[in-house]
Amino acid sequence: MHDAFVQELIGKGVLYTDAIIAAFEKVRRIDFVHEEMHDQAYDDAPLPIGYSQTISQPSTVAIMLEHLRVQPGERVLEVGCGSGWLTGLLAELVGETGYVYGIDIMVEMVDLTKEHLRPYHYTNFDVHCADGWHGVPEHAPYNRIVVSAAAHLVPPALLEQLARGGILVMPVGDDMQDLVVLTKDAEGNIHRESQPGFQFVPLMSKHIPAV
Repeated sequence: MHDAFVQELIGKGVLYTDAIIAAFEKVRRIDFVHEEMHDQAYDDAPLPIGYSQTISQPSTVAIMLEHLRVQPGERVLEVGCGSGWLTGLLAELVGETGYVYGIDIMVEMVDLTKEHLRPYHYTNFDVHCADGWHGVPEHAPYNRIVVSAAAHLVPPALLEQLARGGILVMPVGDDMQDLVVLTKDAEGNIHRESQPGFQFVPLMSKHIPAV
């Protein structure tokens, strides 16, 4: 079932980089959904994980990771760790010489991520409760930043914390969002690309300014 799931994503053209394919093969989505939903774990659809949150659609996760282009040894900030599946995929991609800093505004999601990743024995990540609008400045800069919740703009703090040569991937918009890919060049200039047609839960924060 798991192998067929990975092959389905490859067949859809959303999963194509060898390292990301290998991460999908090792970090199984079924380990990050509620037991009563195991029969739906490999559907290409988001699933509820409690507290009005979801684990993202597998093809969406694949698209985000392909845009993010994480390399071994990099420092990654993940905003919105949810149930921990993307955290595990990132930990696999950065390898032993890299590090993943995961945050979620809900302590329940932080606890769930830790619980789900315990059997994988990764030592190259940390997750804690924090407001994603502000990022984690004490560990910046980050080579890669990925946000798994939508806002009407990219938090300025995250752009500041993105290293030169780094990539940030985040959904931006209201009911339907664009998946925005921002690259910071060697001079600190930001280059933007976007892909429409995504739907994420909203980024929770007390500090998001009004439109």
